[in-house]
Amino acid sequence: MESKTNPIPDNSQEADFSSPRQAATSSTDGTGSAHSPKLGGGDHGNNSGHFQENSEQKPEDHQEVIHTLESTSKEVDGFLNTLPSLKASVKPEEGVDEDKSASETLEIPGYVEKFLDLVEEKIAKHEGKGKWGQDPKEDSCFFDAVNRITRVSQSLTELIKSDKSQDGVLINRISSIHQRAMSFLEDEFRTILEENWKVPEFDHKHESGSDQQNPDPANINYPGFSDEIVSNLHQIANSMINGGHEFECCEIYTIARRTAIDESLNKVSEFEKVSIDEIQKMHWETLEKEITVWCKTLKQCSLIFFSGEHKLVRSIFVDHPSISDGLFSNLTRGVVIQLLNFAEGVAISKRSIEKLFKILDMYEALRDNATSIDSLFPEQCGNELKSEMDTVRTRLGEEAILIFSDLEMSIKNDHGKTPVPGGAVHPLTRYTLNYLRFSCDQYKDTLDQVFKQHAKSDRTESTQPNQTDQTQDTDESTQSPFTNQLIRVMDLLDSNLESKSKLYKDISLSCIFMMNNGRYILQKVKGSSEASQKLGETWIRKTSSELRNYHKTYQRETWTKLLGCLTHEGLMDKGKIVKPHLKERFKNFNSKFEEIHRAQSSWVVRDEQLKSELRVSISSVVIPAYRSFLGRFSQFLDTGRQTEKYIKFQPEDIEDAIDDLFEGNPTSMVKRK
Repeated sequence: MESKTNPIPDNSQEADFSSPRQAATSSTDGTGSAHSPKLGGGDHGNNSGHFQENSEQKPEDHQEVIHTLESTSKEVDGFLNTLPSLKASVKPEEGVDEDKSASETLEIPGYVEKFLDLVEEKIAKHEGKGKWGQDPKEDSCFFDAVNRITRVSQSLTELIKSDKSQDGVLINRISSIHQRAMSFLEDEFRTILEENWKVPEFDHKHESGSDQQNPDPANINYPGFSDEIVSNLHQIANSMINGGHEFECCEIYTIARRTAIDESLNKVSEFEKVSIDEIQKMHWETLEKEITVWCKTLKQCSLIFFSGEHKLVRSIFVDHPSISDGLFSNLTRGVVIQLLNFAEGVAISKRSIEKLFKILDMYEALRDNATSIDSLFPEQCGNELKSEMDTVRTRLGEEAILIFSDLEMSIKNDHGKTPVPGGAVHPLTRYTLNYLRFSCDQYKDTLDQVFKQHAKSDRTESTQPNQTDQTQDTDESTQSPFTNQLIRVMDLLDSNLESKSKLYKDISLSCIFMMNNGRYILQKVKGSSEASQKLGETWIRKTSSELRNYHKTYQRETWTKLLGCLTHEGLMDKGKIVKPHLKERFKNFNSKFEEIHRAQSSWVVRDEQLKSELRVSISSVVIPAYRSFLGRFSQFLDTGRQTEKYIKFQPEDIEDAIDDLFEGNPTSMVKRK
């Protein structure tokens, strides 16, 4: 190709700036002299470099100009601003590429080379100055220089297509300086990210309370970067991304923050990755602790870690929202999946009744934090995570329902043949009522939601008890599924206790057993506003009525029979008292009362109110009848030994003896002296 002639006009000629190329090459260095190093054309002679000064333009009294980064930056900006118009004005020869034609026409001003020198000095100064951020003004100047070298590199690389060796030398130098700047920024970006974050600190004074698991985000500074540090990270990230190092920037950020998240979770929440296989093999005591840690971790991720990471990445990459979204998703999605995998492992682990409350804790944690977690993610990723969280939550809900079904079956299949000594409250009653009361007190709303949303319509008939009362006032169709579930469990328990009461040979003792258990059930339900609300007044009235019936049966089977010894029938013949018959009546009364006292003093009634009610009802029937019988017929017995033989007890003795009943300690009667 024919060599291009030097476009700089002779001193005797007037400069013509009619073309952008000529305007660019006519820039002065501040003395009025035009410098026009030329690249890609002309006669380079024996010059050691690829820039050649036009000596004819230099006056003999020329004074050396002091170049600064600020002055050369302005000149470089002016030069770069002319490049688009230069490219547009060049008409390539036939068969010659437009970019190549422009590159062969382009001449690089000398201040570009000087600018490169000054930028290298600036980079070297920052490399050796130590901690970043000590001189904000200097740092700002550095960023300007780096961003400008990026622009120079991109602009000239795009335009210069010539095969001349001088082109390669310049481009290589620009690329080398640019790469040096990017490498420095990479190191600084990594160092700042790794050295300035802090593990969040929680108040551990109330670790067992809910405050520990629900910390106030306003009181926790996570991840602990100051506004100044975030501003520096933002500028570095922008420079790296604009400089073509987006991948390196994102990789450094991801590695640094992932390490920080893992360390924070490990130190603060003590959460460690556990595989599903490991969950299946865990003893319940160990798994229970892991579930507690999991719930705390999920809440802290939602309130502290994820929101903090989201705020940080949005602040650093504020000018690149798509990048910030991608980084946040990559950082935190893995943690969410890890948490969900643990929950799934628990949901499919071996089912047992004692797992219910921990499973409900997990259900609540997912329910209460899913929305806040989902809102932080981009729409597509957020929808995917929401779907996965909903799936796991559904499995936990279904598992909770199945556990309740297991509770039903455990009651139904409890066929123990050993009666509880003294007719005391059966362990099954205690366990079931404590279980149900805790369920209502702590999880009523959650269980209502679980049974409403996750109960399957094809529940097996084996879990449905026989309805013995077909005249219930409450229509089950108007009750919540969880309320119906509670009533089914209570009906099953009542049926089971009825069967166990038949293990006692003494009908009176079986009544005491049913009263003990019934009163325990009633007191537990009444003592819980949540449980009594769920079961309702109708159920409470029905249970109370059953207790009164058992009380009446007990009175009839025990004390009414005793009172038969105190009737007047058969004691008189032709208007006279038959003493042998009278003596036999006193003798029978003494014997039966002693037998009742001996037996029933060993029976157990732990409820003080029930015990008092029983004693009062006994006294109100027995003592008046005995006092009346004694007052009317004692006079017909001979005084002395005969009276002591047949009249063993005074009314006060009877009253004292009644007070010995139901203490669980068999005692012997001692007659009153």
